[in-house]
This record gives sequence, structure tokens and C-alpha cells, in this order.
Amino acid sequence: MNSFVKIYEVVSKIPKGKVSTYKLVAKTAGIKNPRVVGFALNANKNPEDIPCHRVVKSNGYLAKGYAFGGIDAQEKKLRNEGVFFSKKYLVDLKKCLY
Repeated sequence: MNSFVKIYEVVSKIPKGKVSTYKLVAKTAGIKNPRVVGFALNANKNPEDIPCHRVVKSNGYLAKGYAFGGIDAQEKKLRNEGVFFSKKYLVDLKKCLY
């Protein structure tokens, strides 16, 4: 199984209202470099089943390079799913980390 498939399996399990981080996804998938998670999510062909919008930076901030409409679209999707934000583009990880 290649790295992208492992990453997609992990991300597909993140429930609505929760987020994970690139670093945690990498660790769970057995990937050493969290940047590989970013590459995989950018290449995601099935964002409905692989909710890449639910992956954020380790500090809770949204990454600027969200491939499906930009950072504002990602924030809107997360807010619509019930994710709490401390401030603009900053997810409250204490409440929402999966």
C-alpha cells in the first residue's frame, strides 16, 4: 500500500466537527514527513469521501494552500460542520482535535 492510500484511509476516518493535524495523520499512517500528507491531500481526487478540509497545522491554523477553494472555503466548511475557532483561521484544538 502506498503512502497516499495510507494517508487517505486515516483522513477518511476524521468525523464531522473534528480535525486532525498533518503531523498526527502522518504518525498514524506511518509516514515520517508530515509534508507528504500535504502532497497527498493536494492530490486528493475524492474530497467527499476523503475530507482533507479536516486537516490543519499542528498549531491549529489552517494551511494557506487548501486546494478546494482556498483558506476561506476551508474555514467555511469546518464552521458548517461545527468546528470551533478561537479566531480567524485558528481551530480550537482543545475542543475539536480528533
